[in-house]
Amino acid sequence: MLTPSNKPVEQSQNSKHLATSPFKGKTGIRRLINAFGYSLEGFKAAFVHEDAFRQEVFLAIVLVPLAVYLGESPVEQALLIASVLLVLIVELLNSAIEAAVDHTSTEHHALAKQAKDIGSAAVFIALLIVAVVWGLVLFA
Repeated sequence: MLTPSNKPVEQSQNSKHLATSPFKGKTGIRRLINAFGYSLEGFKAAFVHEDAFRQEVFLAIVLVPLAVYLGESPVEQALLIASVLLVLIVELLNSAIEAAVDHTSTEHHALAKQAKDIGSAAVFIALLIVAVVWGLVLFA
């Protein structure tokens, strides 16, 4: 491990975990409570700052109950619901990538564009999965 002055620092086995982040020391129930809080903060940030996530949440609010109603078996219901939730997961990851890229620099850069475009492509594929799953379950 290097210090800010680029001098090597010896690291014991026990300190490796703590050296990765100053926030990694929590364990047990405290860690679970913190993780839950961070997740809620993430949902709130995505909902407030990301139009696409908000739209997909509203879509999920409509489609999840519809999936329960239209699915003829628990497996069909699970497939319909999982495909919708997959879109939310991928959108959250895409938003995280975009925020990290924007934090690094707001200048136009080919790699920043590539990262954002790839994240967008992942969301597009997740939406295609919704269309395919819903089409196959409901019309096949």
